Amino acid sequence: MASSSSSSSSSSSCEEYDVVIVGAGIIGLTIARHFLFASDLSVAIVDKDVPCSGATGAGQGYLWMTHRTPGSGSWDLTWRSIQLWKKLAERLEEQGLNPAVELGWKRTGSLLVGRTRAESDMLKRRVKQLSEAGLKAKYLCSNDLLKQEPDLFVDEDSAAAFLPDDCQLDAHRTVAYIEKANRNFASKGRYREFYADPVKCFIRSDSNGEVKAVQTSKNTLYSKKAVIVAAGCWTDCLIQELFRNWGMELHVPIRPRKGHLLVLQNFNFLQLNHGLMEAAYLDHPTISGLESSDDDRNLSVSMTATVDAAGNLLIGSSREFVGFNTNLDESVVTYMWKRIGDFFPKLKTLSLSDCANRKVRIGLRPYMPDGKPMIGAVPGLSNVYIAAGHEGNGLSMALGTAEMVVDMVLRHPTKVDSAPFALLLFLNRGGDTTPRAYRKTSSDFMFWNFGV
Repeated sequence: MASSSSSSSSSSSCEEYDVVIVGAGIIGLTIARHFLFASDLSVAIVDKDVPCSGATGAGQGYLWMTHRTPGSGSWDLTWRSIQLWKKLAERLEEQGLNPAVELGWKRTGSLLVGRTRAESDMLKRRVKQLSEAGLKAKYLCSNDLLKQEPDLFVDEDSAAAFLPDDCQLDAHRTVAYIEKANRNFASKGRYREFYADPVKCFIRSDSNGEVKAVQTSKNTLYSKKAVIVAAGCWTDCLIQELFRNWGMELHVPIRPRKGHLLVLQNFNFLQLNHGLMEAAYLDHPTISGLESSDDDRNLSVSMTATVDAAGNLLIGSSREFVGFNTNLDESVVTYMWKRIGDFFPKLKTLSLSDCANRKVRIGLRPYMPDGKPMIGAVPGLSNVYIAAGHEGNGLSMALGTAEMVVDMVLRHPTKVDSAPFALLLFLNRGGDTTPRAYRKTSSDFMFWNFGV
């Protein structure tokens, strides 16, 4: 149970919880949810803003496997997580609730679309891989593809990998559902949210060196069991700032990767039966020639398209490195519109300016160089955990990540091997005996220098 020295949420107070989570995106919220349902621990979640104000709210919401590779580092965790999402949707139906209303849930199926002979051959191999991994997957030749998507431009070289069981959800509805479920534990003293309350520092215990509290701008939140940092692309700068006063040099190689998503509300001009993604999405080829582009941005645009539960057409997606800049770039949006027109010729008859009910979502994906999130305890600080770096897969991997983190904290065996995501301790044997932590599979090591 949580304890408190002040009942006022508007004034500074000292409160105690078993677990304090920093970051209220989809990862932080689902970790809180899993603690509440899988244990009797109390949980506080803190964020400088509110849920869906970052990458979570800007996402497209697809839970697709068609573009993922069996046997890759994050395959098992993604697969496990998506199965947990499907079980949640099934439980809602058993309770007489509609998953489409509660989560924005849709079983759309997904198509990974190729337009060249080389892409067609790649898709045949991918379907074989996915089928051998136990997924229901089918290769569609040009004729079969046209039957599935009549508005799609299809020629003799067109083909697709089709996964009919792939689903999607709406991040805003899903977050609202999770928050509502978490808040049911508030009356029992087991849950509290501290939004618009930035973290200022961690307070370390004099006796054992562990983190004993999280100091925010308004509150001091003591943790009896674990502090979990799930701050997305802000994890690196947050960690560096929090630990600087301890003489500890920390670097987490998570970088913000900006993305634009075009939303056309109540758009019925185009018939779209499934979630679509072009084959080039797998490689994110860099583009140039835009008015605002430069080589350092590594700007890429790949066509993705789906219709959400509210009937909105969601068009993606861009990727670029521009730091923490979240300003709208109209040249990128225009390029995205042109790109989807290459796949759906009907859209070429429309000017983007003709689309009155248009919105653009902009978010910063937490990019990791090796494509896998960091999930695990911080070396040297056994009660501090990091769960970040999911890039564009936060929604897909959220429930699996939450399950893994809770199992780690409770010292339970993890359902999925956690080793690929671990933060490892490395001791340099070349004379320098300073412990450093790193992820050995990452091309950009994470160094944490625990100085004296």
